[in-house]
Amino acid sequence: MEQIPRTPEVYDFRQYDRIWQRIAPDLEPYPDTASRRAPAPAPETPAVPVPADPGLPVRQEGQLPGAERNPCCMGTEAAELLNVLTGYIEAALSDRRHLLALTRQAPAWARKDLRDIAADLQDQARQLMAAHYLITGQCYRPSISTERIYVGRWCPALRERYHAAACSGLNYARTAEDSLDPCLTKLLEAMSKQSYGHAETLMGLLEQQLSRS
Repeated sequence: MEQIPRTPEVYDFRQYDRIWQRIAPDLEPYPDTASRRAPAPAPETPAVPVPADPGLPVRQEGQLPGAERNPCCMGTEAAELLNVLTGYIEAALSDRRHLLALTRQAPAWARKDLRDIAADLQDQARQLMAAHYLITGQCYRPSISTERIYVGRWCPALRERYHAAACSGLNYARTAEDSLDPCLTKLLEAMSKQSYGHAETLMGLLEQQLSRS
């Protein structure tokens, strides 16, 4: 009986791969068959940090705007004049009370000017209290006066208010010269100019009254 030749068996590489993996996992048993294996993944390229622009300032957390312990404005230089500022607050509010009392007995033609000056003095006190808060971080509570203000005769009362306004202008100007804080200096200079304007208005009211006599 004639025997049918056997078909050569297909060579199974996987069987020997498993054996080599157990014996010598670091060796390649079939170098010429490397093409049938999946290529190893390329190593990842480490990320290169992008350098910061040397022309831009690098801000740390403690250097953010408003976080400075000694800011350029309303800082330690302004704190040296803190007692002076609180005195100006009290003086502005006191002058305002005197002007309101004077308005109640003033002639009708003079009342608007007096009310406008009183409103300016209230604004000055508010600005000074805002400066106080910027310097200290604390609210200033002005004293509340309950004294009864006696105005007296009209012309002497105008003369008194004129000198009070002119002196306020001079005091603000002197303190602005002594201040080393640029923002406080600017504020005091503006108040000095405004106070001198009040003095001119009061002098004009006195001139009108004297001309009517």
